[in-house]
Amino acid sequence: MTGTATVMVATVTTTVPERPTEHQGVRLQKVLARVGIGSRRVSEELIDAGRVSVNGEIAVLGRRVDADQDRIEVDGVPVSVRPGLVYYLLNKPTGVVSTAADPEGRPTVVGLVPEEPRVYPVGRLDVDSEGLLLLTNDGDLTFRLTHPRFGVEKEYLAVVDGAPRPAAIRALREGVELDDGMTAPAKVAIVAADTLRIVVHEGRNRQVRRMCQAVGHPVRRLVRTRIGPVRDQRLAPGEWRPLTVDELRGLEKASAARDLATARRRR
Repeated sequence: MTGTATVMVATVTTTVPERPTEHQGVRLQKVLARVGIGSRRVSEELIDAGRVSVNGEIAVLGRRVDADQDRIEVDGVPVSVRPGLVYYLLNKPTGVVSTAADPEGRPTVVGLVPEEPRVYPVGRLDVDSEGLLLLTNDGDLTFRLTHPRFGVEKEYLAVVDGAPRPAAIRALREGVELDDGMTAPAKVAIVAADTLRIVVHEGRNRQVRRMCQAVGHPVRRLVRTRIGPVRDQRLAPGEWRPLTVDELRGLEKASAARDLATARRRR
C-alpha cells in the first residue's frame, strides 16, 4: 500500500515598521500656530496661498507633519518647530566666559540662565567684551546665525585708543589683513571721537578687536549691541529674557536672507 505524504511549508512573515507618512503627525496649521506664525486661521491662509513648504514641497491644507523631523518653511524661511526649543537673550557682563564650562573656574554665560533645558551660546563674546548674546538648544538656528555663509550681522560699539582718521575708517570698511586672512568689508560709523559703530557678519575670533588693532586703534571697551534685528537697550548686564516670537521670526528671516536673494537671482 502506497501512502501520500503531505509536506507542510511554514511561511514566516516579517513585519517592517512603516515610515511615518503625511497621514500621521500633527496638522501643519496647528504646528505653525503653536510656534507663533499666526492663529490657525492665519496659518491655514498661508498654506492655502502656497507660502508654506514641507521638506521642499509646497504644502496643502490637511497636511500633517512630524515636528521633530520635517523641515518647514514659510516664504522660503526655515521655521523652528521642534517641541522644547528655548531661546534666551543675555546681556553678557565682562569677566564671564561664553562657554558651558570653564577649566579655570570662571563664571560662564550658561550659569546666568536656567539650568533646564540645557542651552549653549550662539557664537562667543570674549571674556573682556560685553553685550548681547543668544543662548539656545536649537542647533539648526545656531548654525545659521554663526556661519559666515548666511551673513547675519552683529553690531558693536568699540571705544578705542586715539581718534581714528579717515584712512583708518576706510581700511575697516574695505577690509583689513589679519593673520587668518583679509576681513570682509564692514559697516563703520563714527559715534564719538574715540567710539566707532562697527557691523560685521563673519564672526571670527576677537575679530573687531583685531581689526581695530590692525589700523592702529586698540579697543578699550567693546559692547555688542545688535544680533541681526535683535536689540535691547533696557537689558542690564547679567540679565536675560526669552526672545519674543517676533524676534525669533526676525532672526530666522535674517539667517535666510542670502539664500532667498540667491534664489531670486537664479530665476
